Amino acid sequence: MLVEIPNVLTPDEARQCREMLEKASWQDGRDTAGHIAARVKDNQQLPPDDPVGQQIGSFLLERLAGVSRFVAAALPMRVMPPRFNRHADKGTYGDHIDNAIFGVPGTSVRIRGDLSATLFLTDPADYEGGELEIQGEFARHQFKLPAGHMVLYSARTLHQVKPVTRGARIGSFFWIQSLVREDSRRAILLELDDTIQSLAGVPDNHATVSKLTGIYHNLLREWSDT
Repeated sequence: MLVEIPNVLTPDEARQCREMLEKASWQDGRDTAGHIAARVKDNQQLPPDDPVGQQIGSFLLERLAGVSRFVAAALPMRVMPPRFNRHADKGTYGDHIDNAIFGVPGTSVRIRGDLSATLFLTDPADYEGGELEIQGEFARHQFKLPAGHMVLYSARTLHQVKPVTRGARIGSFFWIQSLVREDSRRAILLELDDTIQSLAGVPDNHATVSKLTGIYHNLLREWSDT
């Protein structure tokens, strides 16, 4: 399941986040990678305890709670505090699959990574390269979205960030443990939810919408981990 989520941030909010991050203390991204991933990772990253990253991350978590498309697609149970990376000077992150389990810094909480999310903070015109490339079932898909837009995808998928050959690409990334573990079931629920929303505004459809809503909640009840 690949879902684009537009306008998580306004252009002005994305610019403000980017300006704050440009002044942050970036570190070698390989410091946070395992020994296998470090072989293909060449970027910069903020440490989890960086105060700028924590401030922006808290803001993003509050915002995401009110983004209906994100909630409908991810069905979030837990969301990992957002992290931030920077790719420049041919910086890249080659093909990899994200870890299965993440520990929330400073706590004993562990999160299963069902979904990965990338929030673009730099306008596409300001850099060359840097596409997020995700392996789909039949083909590879590339994403280079406007600042403030996000893509949500299964954490099980092989993906990479192509080399940035001009400018710098700043973004946020994080993982979600969903109420529904299976990607195929989340896709069914999202399609059903989209159908309900499309019918909700049509006159004389109350009975149909009510029935479909009941089916949706009964499937969620059946498939939910909680």
